[in-house]
Amino acid sequence: MMVGYVAYLVVAVALIMFLSAAIRILREYERGVVFTLGRFTAVKGPGLIILVPFIQQMVRVDLRVVVQDVPPQDVISRDNVSVKVNAVLYFRIVDAERAIIQVEDFMAATNQLAQTTLRSVLGKHELDEMLAERDKLNNDIQEILDQRTDAWGIKVSNVEIKHVDLNESMIRAIAKQAEAERLRRAKVINADGEQQAAAKLVEAGRMLAAEPQAMQLRYF
Repeated sequence: MMVGYVAYLVVAVALIMFLSAAIRILREYERGVVFTLGRFTAVKGPGLIILVPFIQQMVRVDLRVVVQDVPPQDVISRDNVSVKVNAVLYFRIVDAERAIIQVEDFMAATNQLAQTTLRSVLGKHELDEMLAERDKLNNDIQEILDQRTDAWGIKVSNVEIKHVDLNESMIRAIAKQAEAERLRRAKVINADGEQQAAAKLVEAGRMLAAEPQAMQLRYF
């Protein structure tokens, strides 16, 4: 009798292990890349997936948009200004097969490519362009990344430059330049005011010379 219970228990455990190895459930935003004896078989999901235990393996892939921080990069602008620039990257998998087969780690590969592209694109522009034309630079970087990651089944939807940080010496130099520009404008405004005042005095002198009686009437 005891032997029979043990046999049933062994069979039950084996059945549970078999089912746990054979059944997978994929959410709506997930896909499964299935390999049979190491060879690619199909992309399945969402829903219930049945695998042949020990013969088939499945790699789960998330199709939702991934948001990644691109760490600060040292960039030298076209006008030889050293800055640190970081960004945010938005992408998603559109082809699960290529994302798993064509690249070892698509997350790391995409981030590394974003770093090199950020340095390459910004290095072709001057500091003023980095500060004033971020939308254009964002679009340029996004288009380049989207083209290069297409072979991996990845769609780069957006890139946002977050910060362009200058070193302290450059900040002081820009502050001095701004102060000098303010002083120059103040001098121009003062000079314009003096010029206008002088012009009015000359005009008044001409009027008095033409009509001297106007000065006499002023004293009555």
